[in-house]
Order: sequence, then structure tokens, then C-alpha cells
Amino acid sequence: MRLGINLGYWGAGMDSDNLAVAKEADRLGYAVCWAAEAYGSDVPTVLSWVAAHTERIDVGAAIMQIPARTPAMTAMTAATLDSLSGGRFRLGLGVSGPQVSEGWYGVKFDKPLARTREYVEIVRKAMTRERLSYEGEHWTLPLPGGPGKPLKLTVHPEREHIPLYIAAIGPKNLEQTGEIADGALLIFPSAEHIEETALAPIREGRAKAGKTLEGFDICPTVPIALGDDVDALADLFRPYTALYVGGMGSRQQNFYNKLAQRMGYEKEAAEIQDKYLAGDKAGAGAAVPRDLIDSTTLLGSVERIADRMRAYAEAGVTTLSLTPAGFTLDERVAALRAGVEALELAGVA
Repeated sequence: MRLGINLGYWGAGMDSDNLAVAKEADRLGYAVCWAAEAYGSDVPTVLSWVAAHTERIDVGAAIMQIPARTPAMTAMTAATLDSLSGGRFRLGLGVSGPQVSEGWYGVKFDKPLARTREYVEIVRKAMTRERLSYEGEHWTLPLPGGPGKPLKLTVHPEREHIPLYIAAIGPKNLEQTGEIADGALLIFPSAEHIEETALAPIREGRAKAGKTLEGFDICPTVPIALGDDVDALADLFRPYTALYVGGMGSRQQNFYNKLAQRMGYEKEAAEIQDKYLAGDKAGAGAAVPRDLIDSTTLLGSVERIADRMRAYAEAGVTTLSLTPAGFTLDERVAALRAGVEALELAGVA
């Protein structure tokens, strides 16, 4: 199992620290540094900045949103970042959610699986540097009856194949991800539940493509916090968990809430959502079960974190991406170093 880091969204007040964290992760031998986007900072700009200040660590999009760019634009960006970084770019894609897709980008959130499949096909075809033509339900290239003609990408990526990941939560999306991608980006992963909530459908998708999980990157993101008081550390993540389970999306379409239900927290997920959507964010945080937080984070001493890392590795995780928590840069760097120490102690590197 390898280690990565996830910087999350740029512009949250820790930007200079984030670059220092990425540089320290590069020095420590972390495999990949991911960055995210929603409706603030964009991923390509952040990753360009990180790549320019690091030497070995891969830079990954977690994610570039499908409604934000045409597939051809994404292929251009991926090829450019791979070239500029010396072959260190990983492309992560996701459909986002209906509120962002329709509210921010003005793109209808319909048929996300079919849209993702076509998008991936176009991106991959474009990056082969063949002349690009495509006929699908959502995209047709070139447009018929006009002056457009099939064009080919003029930028040469550093590598012939840029790793392509998909952020997936629901069973059908996970299955398709196994079929068409090189890796899966997961959130709120529990080592105890990851088989039924993620790996089983991914494995089904791999089988559809005539493949196994061999070479497929299972890449969940987990926060890591170092300290002696596990209960106090868990409390730090109550607002974060409540936001996703309770308020990330509508009552009808909250993928994280459904994931918590599949992990056995049906009643608790409903209570968190009810309170969050009613404006009681503190009550929603208080309703988050400690076990849910503890099973989806790395908390405590190096030895305790090593035990959890061992469980993730044994469950099938191949890249564990850490979000180092702390109120200061020193605390976040200490969490990064503890991650490396715990991985060595776990014996799963």
C-alpha cells in the first residue's frame, strides 16, 4: 500500500501551508498529491503550482468536474499537465452533484453514468492523438452539418497512458468505474465495510471488462490526526462528517448519506440530515456516531494509526491518501511524518 495526500480545496486560508505540506510529502516519498475543486479553486491551476515546486510526487485531480469542461478540453489539460510535470499527472474525474452541476455550471444533471462513459471514451481517444470523431448521446464530434472537422491533439503527453480515476460512491457508478477506469477515488471509506460498499461492485465492473483488480488503484481519502485523546480528535471531524452526510446535496440526492446508510447507520444518517437541513449544524454534528468517524479516519497514536492502516491494506486499499489535520503547519507536517512511520510499522508498504 502506498501513501498519498489530499490538499482538498485551495483558498481555505491555508494556501501557503498547503504548498509546504506538498513539498514535505514529496520529500518523505508520498506517491501522489491530490487537489479538489467544487465552485472555488480549480484543480489544474493548483496542480501546476504544486508540480512546479516538487520533484517526484505525482499530482492528481480529485476531481476535475465533468460538467465544468468539454471532454476535449480535459484531454488538453491532462496532456499539458503531464508534459509540464514530467509525467507525474493523474486524471481524476467525477460528475459532481446536481446542485453544483446545474447551479454553477448550468449543465443538467441527467444520466450521469452514460455521460461519464462517453466522457471517458472521448478523453482517452483524444489523448491517443488520433483525429477526434465521436457519435454519442451526449457528445457528437465534429458537429454535423457545419464547418467542423476531426482534429488531433497537438500536445505530446509525457506518457502514452495517463492514469484515469473516477470518483465513485454509488454501486452502479462503482461498477462502471471498475469497467472503464484505472482507479477509484473513494471517500468515507471504512476498512470494515469497504468490501460491500466499494470493492464488490468494482470487481463486478472489472469482470465485465475481462479484468481483475490486479493493477487497479483503490484510492480512498482519509483524514489523519495525531494525539492521545481519540475522543477529542474524533470531535474535530464532526462538522466535516455532518456536512457531507447531512448537507452535501438535497434530501433526495445525497450520495454520502446513502453511503452511511449502506454502512449500517440508517437511523443516524436520517437524523443528521434532518438536523442539518433544518439549520441545526451543531445538532447534526452531535448526532454523528463516534464509530462512524473513527472507522473513516486515522486517529490517535502512531501505533493505533498503524493498526488502522494494516486493516485498510488487508481490505484491498492500494493507495491511502491522507488529509493531515492540525491547527498549525507543524501539526500537519507531524501528521504527515506519522503517516510514514505508521505505514512502516504496519508492515504493508
